[in-house]
Amino acid sequence: MVDWDRVQELRRKGWDWADIAKDLKVDFHPDASAGSPGRALRALYHRTGRRVLAAEAQETKTKRPRKEELERRWTLTRVGYALVPAVALWFVLAFVAPSPVGLLVPAVPYLALVLAGVGFVLTYALWRKADGRRWTKVYQRTVVGGVVLGLVIAGTIGLAAVIVFGCPYLPPASSLSGSTAPGWESGPLPAWQSNGAPVVFFYGATWCPYCSASSWAIYKALTEYGTVSNAPADHSSLSDVYPGTPEVVLAGITLGSKNAHGPAISFQAAEDTSGNEGSYPGTSSCYQQAYVTAYASGIPYLVVNGQMVHIGTLVDPLSLAPWNWANSSDTLSGAATVRAAVLNETGAPWSNVQGQAWWIIAIIANDLGYTTVTVSTLGSEYNWSASTLQNVTSDLRSIT
Repeated sequence: MVDWDRVQELRRKGWDWADIAKDLKVDFHPDASAGSPGRALRALYHRTGRRVLAAEAQETKTKRPRKEELERRWTLTRVGYALVPAVALWFVLAFVAPSPVGLLVPAVPYLALVLAGVGFVLTYALWRKADGRRWTKVYQRTVVGGVVLGLVIAGTIGLAAVIVFGCPYLPPASSLSGSTAPGWESGPLPAWQSNGAPVVFFYGATWCPYCSASSWAIYKALTEYGTVSNAPADHSSLSDVYPGTPEVVLAGITLGSKNAHGPAISFQAAEDTSGNEGSYPGTSSCYQQAYVTAYASGIPYLVVNGQMVHIGTLVDPLSLAPWNWANSSDTLSGAATVRAAVLNETGAPWSNVQGQAWWIIAIIANDLGYTTVTVSTLGSEYNWSASTLQNVTSDLRSIT
């Protein structure tokens, strides 16, 4: 049988039909009556050979796609080339702007874990490629598509969070720095206010002993700026560290007017009251979730005016151990003792709470625009004790 592929090859090289017919690899054996072998081969080619070659070409194209066509398929390698840049860009933008981009899926740890996963998939796919074609035009276009996909995902989430829910832009936690107020951090953060009043936001749980101890400093600060109601006493979990630490439940607090101007601040609390250890509270607004996602690495967590944050305990639970559940004559007598001491600013419980209580009061005063010169007016308006006014003035001098 004539090797038409060989015939085609020799024709491309410029051989004439007579020489092609003589080539042994062509395997052409004309009848003796056919005359010139070259003319016979040419005639046979025009009658049969071209159709045979066309059919073989079509069959080859169907059965064995070109490498570029194979690369266009969504193989594991191509999927990896698309997902790695998409997730990487999403991770970077969510890390740089935890709100609004990182609200749906935080950069750390979730997007970081996803990025590690797709990175492993791509590495494995490249390692097992037998043809060695790890970087082609198809793959380059796929990477560009992945970058566009990452921008679309991050941009859609960010715009939806801002436009639909009114979420703030918050910079990464690395932008925060320490403050003169012990345990507090500040940064280039927008003011968080409600109806013109600075928002004081607490994030914690009643089972948490650190939250329980901290609740007294927050409670005291609130009483200095308004009348507090719906603040029952309780205690932390009996099976956690510092069991039965006395507390005031902040979740349902309402802040009423202490003078004709109304409450100077707006208090918001996201507090888990289930009593189940390890349960964290949900949030009720995009602002709350934004600050929790961006900066709350644990509980308790306190934000004042959106610009000062405190992560961790405000008051050492051990300092309130003498009034815990085990050392009380009944379930809540210890908490009642602490409440009275805090409100009257006397006794051992107050001495353990007063430091951070004064700092919170001073930070709020600073946010309200008061200085060491004018804070006495604020103290008079809200009927502060001489001791509170003196210490808040001192803290204000340190803040400013």
